[in-house]
Amino acid sequence: MSTINDPKLLKLLVAIQREEITEALVYERIALFVKDPYNKEIINKIAAKERTHALIWESYTKKKISPNRFKIWFYIICIRFFGLTFGIKLMEKNEQHAALDYHKLAKIIPEAERIKIDEEEHERQLIDMVKDKSLNYLGSIVLGLNDALVELTGVLAGLTFGLQNSNMIASVGIITGISAAFSMAGSEYLSAKTDGNSFKKSFTASLYTGLAYVITVVMLILPYLLISNVYTALIITILLAITIIAIFNFYASIAKGYSFKHRFFEMTAISLGVAFISFIIGIIVKQVFGIDV
Repeated sequence: MSTINDPKLLKLLVAIQREEITEALVYERIALFVKDPYNKEIINKIAAKERTHALIWESYTKKKISPNRFKIWFYIICIRFFGLTFGIKLMEKNEQHAALDYHKLAKIIPEAERIKIDEEEHERQLIDMVKDKSLNYLGSIVLGLNDALVELTGVLAGLTFGLQNSNMIASVGIITGISAAFSMAGSEYLSAKTDGNSFKKSFTASLYTGLAYVITVVMLILPYLLISNVYTALIITILLAITIIAIFNFYASIAKGYSFKHRFFEMTAISLGVAFISFIIGIIVKQVFGIDV
């Protein structure tokens, strides 16, 4: 077995060894609380592969490396809150492995080629096999989130100039938003039912749509409840809308492999475009009808 004499390579291998053992422990912890037997089996397989890789690197670094406890905690929290697929795919975005030239390394460490295949193919295939129910309803969440952002941002922009009273704007926004949330949830239920889904799936899809809509409504209206200056509240609302779009598209880009930039700019352009048009309409309505609240 070859000895690693290059200090830089040794340092890199130690870092990768730490990541492998860290990820192995994360997968083992996940397997303890995952209820689905199918997912549990897949996760245990990935954990075993990670441990095998760590042992191979250890045989060359000649070091016992402790795992990164913070990363274990961080990834477990991500999985608990954002779902199995998101947490696993976020963890697998590994920059350390990208720094390795496996072809050259194979001359020193013959097992490197097999590890590369595992990292790029086998583990990827296993991860794609994981069944994450929440991702099945991502389309329903997108429907509720996107509609709330576009519709309510536009409504609030129009009301800001038309009414110029933060409490009244918030009241109208809440009524409009909650009513629209129920309407969207009902439409999603009927749409899912038309597609041949069972009552449970149709109801769950409508629930995801409604909840995404309501949560977005609350966040967008909050500035008007806390700030008396309507224009300041509008600016904060628009910044919140952009933040929500960014967070959601980051999640989708990791969990589903979507292009973050394309979807982020598309959703932002639509939301801000509608808000701008509604703001102009608010000015016209105020001038034509002489509304002064």
